[in-house]
Amino acid sequence: MSEGILYKPENFDPSKKYPVVFYFYEKNSDGLYTYKAPAPSASTINIPYFVSNGYLVFDPNIYYKQGEPGESAYNSVVSAAKHLSKMPWVDSTKMGIQGQSWGGYQVAYLVTRTNMFKAAGAGAPVANMTSAYGGIRWGTGLNRQFQYEKTQSRIGATLWERPDLYIKNSPLFTANKIKTPLLIMHNDADGAVPWYQGIELFTALKRLDKKVWLLQYNNEDHNLVERKNRKDLSIRLSQFFDHYLKAAKPAKWMVEGVPAIEKGRDWGLDLQ
Repeated sequence: MSEGILYKPENFDPSKKYPVVFYFYEKNSDGLYTYKAPAPSASTINIPYFVSNGYLVFDPNIYYKQGEPGESAYNSVVSAAKHLSKMPWVDSTKMGIQGQSWGGYQVAYLVTRTNMFKAAGAGAPVANMTSAYGGIRWGTGLNRQFQYEKTQSRIGATLWERPDLYIKNSPLFTANKIKTPLLIMHNDADGAVPWYQGIELFTALKRLDKKVWLLQYNNEDHNLVERKNRKDLSIRLSQFFDHYLKAAKPAKWMVEGVPAIEKGRDWGLDLQ
């Protein structure tokens, strides 16, 4: 049986219907009693903030098969969403997904496979396992090949042994199938996931005329450190999901973007 954690607002009313954001990484259900501080986000949705603002948040465990990390995430998250959709207090037309790093990769893969989510946020996602495979982790200097062959990415083979699995599990190669609005965050000093992975996905989706945004915080690493940037991300995540899941007005940055020459002067946070 699959497991996950459902976070509800303190004033939860079962007679109402709530939008849902699914946040996930691998298996987080053992953190059921972990205190989550309401604080500006380093990379992911702040669960206390979202449940205090009219959302349900569900964190499903992901169960993996070697060679199928993307499809494993699809099976776990989509089955969780279908199960939750049966609850009378869930608005199944207003569901979103968000994740960071390995979670960001899984979000990027999911939106190539399903249109059931109305909005998606992917932080520092690997989009192309073939180009990421031979790089290094800037923070440690480690070659990235080990993680695809033996650890988190779970491919279980070298690029030359199973190129088909590297392509199959890379969202970039099926980006043309994405219809879900996607918010990407990837920073230029990321020492864990190469910055160009987020760029590859963003430019692909722009080329395909999809709804996509790229948030990039200068001189920030894999997770945001500066409080001003954490506050900025928290606001944008809220505005993004509020627009697609609660029919709020879009912010200026979502409609017009923020030109590079205006970065740091015009934040684009005003609602249109």
